[in-house]
Amino acid sequence: MKSQMLKPDQGVLLISEPFLSDSYFKRSVVLLSEHDSTGTLGFILNKPTEVNINDAVDDFPEFKSPLYFGGPVETDTLFYIHTIGTELEGAKKIVDGIYWGGNYDQLKLMIDTGQVQPHMIRFYAGYSGWDPTQLDHELEEKSWLVSECNKRFTFYDDPKCLWSQVLRSMGSEYAVMANFPEDPAWN
Repeated sequence: MKSQMLKPDQGVLLISEPFLSDSYFKRSVVLLSEHDSTGTLGFILNKPTEVNINDAVDDFPEFKSPLYFGGPVETDTLFYIHTIGTELEGAKKIVDGIYWGGNYDQLKLMIDTGQVQPHMIRFYAGYSGWDPTQLDHELEEKSWLVSECNKRFTFYDDPKCLWSQVLRSMGSEYAVMANFPEDPAWN
């Protein structure tokens, strides 16, 4: 996978550097869903909560899917990334095969009628957001690496291992970072 040559853009991954101490973004992988002159919006892919979507949202069809922490902005709002595509009205394409948002009532109906399965969608409380120059500044500080996105990483089976898997996929130069202890004193 290409990295460092990539710039922030819709559909790329931000991978936090190993010793980023920010409690929200420590060892996180963020999928950028929007990036333009007004700012950047993304979702943390590897922070599942222990709450099921049915426990978090009233009047939601029975659906076995965890709610993920998407970021520190608007944590009382539900967002979703999916592979349903434009069959879900209002869905926005991030990259080929990966979309976000769309008609919420239609989504509930599609879930209720079995048209949507848990492997096709992830639900997020909140999102990660950056002002127009904020992310550039964080990249200059080397807080983030940038890598290509793919469907496998977006819907990774073991989100707790996603950060290290993405680093390993970026080549040997980055794979060594995947083994860094969370606390350098542990070394």
